[in-house]
Amino acid sequence: MTTTVADRTAVRWEEPAGLNPRGTLAVFPGRGESADVYRRFAARISADAYRVTVLEASDEADAVAQLRALVADEWAVAPVVVVGSDTGALRALSSAAVVPDGVAAAIVAGLPVGADLPERSWEAEIELRTGCPTHQGVLRSAARGIFSVGDAIEAADLVLAAPGVPVLAVHGSADEISPLDEVLERYSALPQVTVAVIEDGRHDILNDVTHRSVAATVVLFLERLRLGATLPVIVRDASGR
Repeated sequence: MTTTVADRTAVRWEEPAGLNPRGTLAVFPGRGESADVYRRFAARISADAYRVTVLEASDEADAVAQLRALVADEWAVAPVVVVGSDTGALRALSSAAVVPDGVAAAIVAGLPVGADLPERSWEAEIELRTGCPTHQGVLRSAARGIFSVGDAIEAADLVLAAPGVPVLAVHGSADEISPLDEVLERYSALPQVTVAVIEDGRHDILNDVTHRSVAATVVLFLERLRLGATLPVIVRDASGR
């Protein structure tokens, strides 16, 4: 479903008919990505009654303006959570820090760490990003150019904002674009972060082979968030009691 918010076109997904919406996710795409890259993720999350929209911002100021407009839009149901992958993760964190009122949490994936990758073909780049054949096909048809070849981020340009809200970080253990050890070091600077490592996951972890498990991890985080910012435990493992 496509609607207009703050004089721009936005792609939105809503809860199934007959269900009350449980919250809203605002997704910031990463390098080379369009809204089409997140259709599967959005459809799966919206099936659990969370509204989803993709905000394709041109820069940080635009990202903040769009997020403020969304928070003020009566379509957006609280809690509002920002989501981002790759550079979108940095944008999600920074915009949540700038717009503290109305943003309840941030979910980030594939945080970039400034790896200067050697030049490689687009097909080789797709292999680095995901092992999912379906998502590989989406990248071939919907991505806007090469993701990291010739577009690597310098470490000095990485500003990891620390929003005053809970953060769920999801990262693949086999991510060669953003190596896990370096990412964990960066996340250690965040005061309210929960890190979920996906075994054998690659860079596009929201859309990788394990996208169902990642979506379940996201939904569980959202359900805990609805109970409070302290993220009360819902599911407890009592097998080792």
